[in-house]
Amino acid sequence: MFTRSLRVYAAAAFAVAGLALTAADDPLADLKAGASALDAKRYPAAISNLDGLGKRLPKLADYAGWLMASARFESRDYAAVPKALDAVWKQSPASPLVARAALLAAQAYGQQGDPKAALEILRAHYAALSQPQGDLAMATAFAASGDSVSAVIYYQRVYYGFPLSAEAVQAGAECDRLRTALGDGYPPAVPPAMLGRVQKLLDAGQATRARKELEAMIPQLGGAERDLARVRLGVADFTASQNAAAYKYLSALEVASPEADAERLFYLMESARRLDKLDEMDSIAARLGSLYPASPQRLQALISAGNRHLLDNDVEKYEPLYRACYEAFPKDSQAAVCHWKVTWAHYLRRQSDAGDLLREELRMFPASEAASGALYFLGRQAEDARDANAARAFFREISEQYPNQYYATVARDRMDQLGSGPAAPAPGVTAFLKTVSFPQRARTKVFDANGSAKARIERSHLLASAGLKDWAEVELRFGAQNEDQPHLLAMELASLTGEGKPDQAIRYIKRYASGYLFLPIDSAPVDFWRLAFPLPYRNDLERYAHENNVDPFLMAALIRQESEFDIHAVSVANARGLTQIEPSTGREISRRLKATSFTTAKLFDPSVNLRFGTYYFKQMTDSLGGNVAAALAAYNAGLSRANAWLKWGNFREPAEFVETVPFTQTRGYIQAVLRNADSYRRIYGTSERASAK
Repeated sequence: MFTRSLRVYAAAAFAVAGLALTAADDPLADLKAGASALDAKRYPAAISNLDGLGKRLPKLADYAGWLMASARFESRDYAAVPKALDAVWKQSPASPLVARAALLAAQAYGQQGDPKAALEILRAHYAALSQPQGDLAMATAFAASGDSVSAVIYYQRVYYGFPLSAEAVQAGAECDRLRTALGDGYPPAVPPAMLGRVQKLLDAGQATRARKELEAMIPQLGGAERDLARVRLGVADFTASQNAAAYKYLSALEVASPEADAERLFYLMESARRLDKLDEMDSIAARLGSLYPASPQRLQALISAGNRHLLDNDVEKYEPLYRACYEAFPKDSQAAVCHWKVTWAHYLRRQSDAGDLLREELRMFPASEAASGALYFLGRQAEDARDANAARAFFREISEQYPNQYYATVARDRMDQLGSGPAAPAPGVTAFLKTVSFPQRARTKVFDANGSAKARIERSHLLASAGLKDWAEVELRFGAQNEDQPHLLAMELASLTGEGKPDQAIRYIKRYASGYLFLPIDSAPVDFWRLAFPLPYRNDLERYAHENNVDPFLMAALIRQESEFDIHAVSVANARGLTQIEPSTGREISRRLKATSFTTAKLFDPSVNLRFGTYYFKQMTDSLGGNVAAALAAYNAGLSRANAWLKWGNFREPAEFVETVPFTQTRGYIQAVLRNADSYRRIYGTSERASAK
């Protein structure tokens, strides 16, 4: 399915359907010609190519109808548009063109002066419409029908709900026009919508726009909404990194609303944190807890202050904050992280209650990201107690629950070191694990296409063979988002992008085959895993890895995490290429390697980038005494930080160092790279050994 030429597939599909695919009568060629003519604005030619095509190409009748309707619309033959779109509504399985077709039909009815028909078609397909385009179309149709009040309501949905969109600009202008026209009859926006728009601007970093709107809004508001708007003037300063101004303003501000005051105190605390006024930060957090103990702002304050003290490894200050977090907000999703921070501090310091806390983590938060770590360190405690059977039971549970996660890799290593041993039961562990409600996750997926998946795949192949690759992707994405075999369609999407885009293949697997890391390697085809963990540029990768005495699978794992094998990747820090080398670092490496005529553009050359990145990682590893986990920390967060973190504890194994890294992003990065490396070894080692037999 993944290597067959699309043209051959199309010919086979037509043969099965009893249709001859000849040069003289090729409906796919007509579809391609019609689409090309439409793109070139040669509308009569497009109409000629597409006329009657739906009957000759029934499997793609909706695409033929959509293209014909578009050509008719551009030719101003508006009356013919709805009829051409009939094929879209009738298509089975459901066409991905429904939303576009509804909007086009509404425009055509509008041009004919029939806004009632436009509203009917939009209402009939409202759930499928993309937003804010759908609400803008509804507003336009209401306005054309003379229902200005309803038009305003929908324009306001666009303006307040999607402030960063181009549609919001148009909706805002229409609201201004209708405000004048309606006078006292104009339905005013509700304060939550106004504040919601400002919050979206702040979340997007648009502090200047947010401030301007807040200043205009405050005189119109009263009560709690006015208090919130006044607080958010200070939040705008904070968002703009004007920390001293935010601190001064929020310190002096007095508001009556408890909700607004809790928000004020939170951002006052955050400003103090940024200004490195840590005593003040702690004092404000305590005041927030005293005044508003159940406020979500208090929860965020506890976590933020705890994280700040964690960066200093100040356990005496961060533990009470994290403990208050999970005790006061046990049902919040962030409580698990807080509990784990306390648990880990006790484990690393070998405190007597560490085992109880590890078990409590699993019982209270069985779905947390720390659950696999809790199992692993319970296993290590069992080893310390010379209870090998209990240790094996914990390690086996990790492999069962988290087959491709970081702690499964280290658990397998521990199992190897323990040896198989006698198959003796561990009743205490078994009884405890029965008290843990691990999430139910799919351990297998069906890789034989069902009816709807087959139809999507066949349609995508036909579209691609007609040169309409973008439409083929639309077809597959629609099926992946709305039907029950997204992992299969992800494979098709990955294959459709071609071997030259492994990064896109990875992203398709991650998006549409979510949970794939919970599948045992042997439960899915090798093709699936090779799309999820590609190995392009293998010759150069292995060459430079061997030159630097680095595991090539580890380098592949690092690249997958850094750039997903996108040779053109550029980070926010201006790091470039496969291994994400910054230009200044590349220049220094080129001098050390005596590489001639270095330019920044050469970092996009896969061979050059692999050579530099492998050398750089080797230097990191050597400078850290061969500690691979610390080298990964340095690669991600800097050598000075890695060196500092190594001094935070008496680490008995790499996993303890990894778990201690305070940056969530860096800790996740290390675990992901080491996990990826293990996956690469199992995928490529297993498949290559099998093919050699």
